[in-house]
Amino acid sequence: MAHPHHHQHIRKRVHQQRQKYPHPNRWVNMLDKLVVVFGFLNGLATVPQVLEIWVGKDASGVSLFSWSYYVLFAALLLAYGIVHKEKPIIMTYSIGVVMYLAIVIGIIIYK
Repeated sequence: MAHPHHHQHIRKRVHQQRQKYPHPNRWVNMLDKLVVVFGFLNGLATVPQVLEIWVGKDASGVSLFSWSYYVLFAALLLAYGIVHKEKPIIMTYSIGVVMYLAIVIGIIIYK
């Protein structure tokens, strides 16, 4: 049976031997850049829902519970990204928190 804190010790070792950025392997380097692009696009994918609620002033059929959960989930991952200084995670979930909050506020106002 593994030590209960085994994963933490592995993280310590990995943290001490960080990979170079930009990564010398072109595929890993391309993946790093792709994650940043898709992280940004992920936040923008919510814009149509925000516009539908705020411009149309109608939030019928939109779940307050679901979008509130998305806010909490994104906030947790944003905090994780900040603590671990992971820029792609910070960018993705900071945009997500703002967009999801706009939806939650719109649901509260227009439902």
